[in-house]
Amino acid sequence: MKSNLLTIDAMRSAIRNGTVSAELLAIESLDHVIKNQDRLKAFVHIDEKRVLDEAKHLDRQATIGVPKQSLHGIPIAIKDIIHVSGWPTGGGSLTRRGAELPKRDALIVSRLRNAGAVIIGKSATVEYAFGGWGSNETLGAPMNPWDLVQHRVPGGSSNGSGVAVAAGLVPGAIGSDTGGSIRLPSSFSGMVGLKTTAGLIPTTGVLPLSDMLDTLGPMTRTVRDAAILFDAMADYEEGTSEPSDIDGSKAFQSIRIGVPENLGVALHPDTEVVWKQTQALIAACGGSLVPIRFPMSLAEYAAPCGMFLAVDGYRHYGSFAEEEPNRMGDPVRQRILTGKAVRAVDYANNLMRRSKEKQVIAKVFDAIDALLMPSTAFPAPVMGEHPEHDSPGVFTRFANYFDLAAISLPAGVTPSGLPVGMQFVVPGFQETRAIDVAYRFETANGGPIFCPYFKDAL
Repeated sequence: MKSNLLTIDAMRSAIRNGTVSAELLAIESLDHVIKNQDRLKAFVHIDEKRVLDEAKHLDRQATIGVPKQSLHGIPIAIKDIIHVSGWPTGGGSLTRRGAELPKRDALIVSRLRNAGAVIIGKSATVEYAFGGWGSNETLGAPMNPWDLVQHRVPGGSSNGSGVAVAAGLVPGAIGSDTGGSIRLPSSFSGMVGLKTTAGLIPTTGVLPLSDMLDTLGPMTRTVRDAAILFDAMADYEEGTSEPSDIDGSKAFQSIRIGVPENLGVALHPDTEVVWKQTQALIAACGGSLVPIRFPMSLAEYAAPCGMFLAVDGYRHYGSFAEEEPNRMGDPVRQRILTGKAVRAVDYANNLMRRSKEKQVIAKVFDAIDALLMPSTAFPAPVMGEHPEHDSPGVFTRFANYFDLAAISLPAGVTPSGLPVGMQFVVPGFQETRAIDVAYRFETANGGPIFCPYFKDAL
């Protein structure tokens, strides 16, 4: 029997009405993962027996009347910087080979289990989550499922989570976002990714990159699915963030969308087209487009974010970066080593500047409901043809630097068949607003945009 269910929402309904079982969903997900692992390399650890045992346990509980929670039986992938008890936490790095197995789940994994999720496996990551392209020199990078001829960057650092979701191996995954690590894969690999506000979802049991900027968030194929998964992650009551159905033709009535006039970087022609089409669609559906000219460009605002990442990266992993012989990939190693040279006075000045500029940015939202910007300046480049030592997170880091929330979703597809992501940015702790605006756009745009790889993977 095949369930043919593509979304968390559909799976939840089928589980509750008894059409499918947790065991069936686990079997199907494991089949997709294993069948596509050699090609996509989205996962780094799978434990079939444990997964099936946990799914069967959920089914037994249901038969004796235990209520089915919001994620009952839903297969979820976990980024391999997050502890799952008894499974290795590799962090995408050879430096963690032989590390002691965690005895306890990370708090976020405990929340997912409490909501009934089945943890299907550990998904690949850029080494210590420090890289936006999705490459990993030592362990290899997952393949972007939108192009099976050329190996294109999947986006990082949550590369495996993004590929697993986009390709239809699992309906949802957990990623982390410190400078764009959820939204970059969402843009390059074509799915929905929510960057939450720092401090909202505890990172207990997660390998750190920057304690100040690290966040956890859902990666799914639809906006509604992101809301369902987010509510469980944030320990909210089921349905808190789920959007209401709307008329797509009037989706943006009374909604004010800010449009930055000074991006600071040139957009790829294909991205430029989707950027303009997105604005036109919002206006056609009743939205008010509000031009926003910041004192500086988005690129200039985002630039200092790299200092925080480098300093904290060196604090946590500098000893590995300085080892000889060295076991780290050179790009990540060099990013970490730059943190050693940062002067305390420069770091302090950056903190002061950030605090002042937060006030400027906060005032912008007095006149708008959300800020619209591209998630990336270009579609996914071919692996090896991208500037590895530059960051693709020019637009994503803006939200991290200013403690904002943001959601990225596919807004269009290029003539060559690659997804183009757009993001809606909102004030911190306004994730439900971000979800609502994104759902309005998704609906007005004709529904979710799925990766064509589904046809082969399912």
